[in-house]
Amino acid sequence: MAPLDALAMVEAPAADARADAEELNRRYAGASTLTLIEASVRDLFPGRVALVSSFGSESAVLLHQLAQVDRSIPVIFLDTGKLFPETLAYRDRLAADFGLTDVRSVQPDPARLSLKDQHGALWMTNPDLCCHIRKTEPLQRALQGFDAWFTGRKRFQSATRAALPLFEADGERVKVNPLINWSSDELKAYAIRHALPEHPLVSRGFPSIGCVPCTTKVAPGEDARAGRWRGTDKIECGIHTDLEIDGSGI
Repeated sequence: MAPLDALAMVEAPAADARADAEELNRRYAGASTLTLIEASVRDLFPGRVALVSSFGSESAVLLHQLAQVDRSIPVIFLDTGKLFPETLAYRDRLAADFGLTDVRSVQPDPARLSLKDQHGALWMTNPDLCCHIRKTEPLQRALQGFDAWFTGRKRFQSATRAALPLFEADGERVKVNPLINWSSDELKAYAIRHALPEHPLVSRGFPSIGCVPCTTKVAPGEDARAGRWRGTDKIECGIHTDLEIDGSGI
């Protein structure tokens, strides 16, 4: 019985998170984005929620709305060590413009990089493992102590995101997706209405922006995320999916 009891204790938090997410989806169906953010920050997860932002091409809208609610909410930024300098500058500009007081730039573990990516070229041979070390692992550390986190994912972005719920279980945490129903045109209109600065790479043909070696320009008519991991079957970095990482002993 001991192993079963231990297993139940491990699975219980995840089960609770799934039940919580299902109930919250029923309760907040049809709620506005600002209502979802306010409820999450003030009522549902007070002092225990963070926003994870890439400070990418569509990040300004959610960051701006969060700032209307509480500028001190932690904002976690995954600095992989391979980002465009324009993204780092954009992070600093939005944080200053919106008055965000707790932007946390989280970096990969140097020991893990030394062990698995000594020459910085892991992205060429195993991009899933590269993302795991540079994004997933740092995020797992950064989210310790939080019960929930906001993402900026939208349903229109890809087929894998077309059925996103407002709330979803993420292990023992709840993931909140306030922008799922926004369209690309609505994001652009909001940015224009509030004079939000645009990521400097968007005008240069990068509608979706990740790490330098895994991001290319997108041609007219292509999907907005076509420039991410071009030439491979990879479509997500891994922080929102359970990727099978090639090579044991990750």
